[in-house]
Amino acid sequence: MIIGIPKEIMRGEKRVSSTPETVKKMLADGHQVLVEHGAGVGSFYADEDYAAAGATLMEEASTLYQKADVILKVKEPQFNTVYNQHEVSLMHAGQVLITFIHPASPVNHQMVKELATAGVTALTLDGVPRISRAQAMDALSSMSTCAGYKGMLIAANNLGMFMPMIGTAVGMIKPATVLVIGTGVAGLRAVATARSLGAVVYSADIRPEANEQAQSLGAKIVETGIPPEIAVSADGKHANKLSESWLEKERECLRETVAKADIIFLSALLLGKRAPILVNEEMVKSMKSGSCIVDISIDQGGNCAITVPGEQTVEHNVIIEGCKNIPGMLPTSSTWMFANNIYNLLKYLSKNGQIELDHSDEIVSSTLVCHEGRLVHAGTLEAMGL
Repeated sequence: MIIGIPKEIMRGEKRVSSTPETVKKMLADGHQVLVEHGAGVGSFYADEDYAAAGATLMEEASTLYQKADVILKVKEPQFNTVYNQHEVSLMHAGQVLITFIHPASPVNHQMVKELATAGVTALTLDGVPRISRAQAMDALSSMSTCAGYKGMLIAANNLGMFMPMIGTAVGMIKPATVLVIGTGVAGLRAVATARSLGAVVYSADIRPEANEQAQSLGAKIVETGIPPEIAVSADGKHANKLSESWLEKERECLRETVAKADIIFLSALLLGKRAPILVNEEMVKSMKSGSCIVDISIDQGGNCAITVPGEQTVEHNVIIEGCKNIPGMLPTSSTWMFANNIYNLLKYLSKNGQIELDHSDEIVSSTLVCHEGRLVHAGTLEAMGL
């Protein structure tokens, strides 16, 4: 197959979907690899590195998209200002796209429909199931590690106060209070980072196991009031989607801690579905002036009702960070992990030199968004009301 590696065009995105190391692996598997000029610069991989690995460098993205059988990307297709058209328009029927699509998020619904109409077979990395045989393909966990660490540093940087307790000649300065909601991979890394910075850390998750892990890192647990049989999937691996009445119960349990928090870190996700709203506008109004919310779930719709995707805003004197590519702020570490994750998925799906989709395979069924002109992703269909 011809594998295309375009340069990412989202504002501030420095990652790239393949490194020279993974290019060599794809060539060894019998594929041809096209890399757009400058694709790896933000992650400190020069064009010469890709050429030395055996890739063919392409000056124009449009030609790369035209020639490639498979496109490997970091972020979902965007509007390309150079060509004055959307990246979906550069793609063609029968082409395979593997990237983070976050198809259930409302802001991506139109783009996903256009992918299906174009006849593109699209697979989303945020759908990779957390099962043992898929661990090496789990880019969401890899990027969540980056987002948890860097996201907490962003929050600390936005804060107008010290994170740790500080003794001064005029008295003691109290430590910052941090609330982490959703203690999966990203949330646990955020807890550990906030603790290392000296903050007092509270955490909340509807999954008992997640609470145990957060507590082991020093977080004080805020009970959400959701019974485990309602909160956790039958296999015990994922949080269930809650009804509005249960979500309101959870928000009520969080309300007191939200009001006293200097930083709220939001990372509660539902596999393949839109993220739940856990902090509404009234809760934001209750927060202290100068406090900060970092909503890393924004790619899937966000946990805060008033987060603006891709923007930092100030609402009710609270800084709300809706950055969509926090892992891109750690381009060296995140690219290395991501490139290996996406290569492992590509290799898993490739049989006899082609992508072969076994729809009975959990990895395929969880990641497949559209195929042969049809939108097939269950979480997206549900989010669209279909």
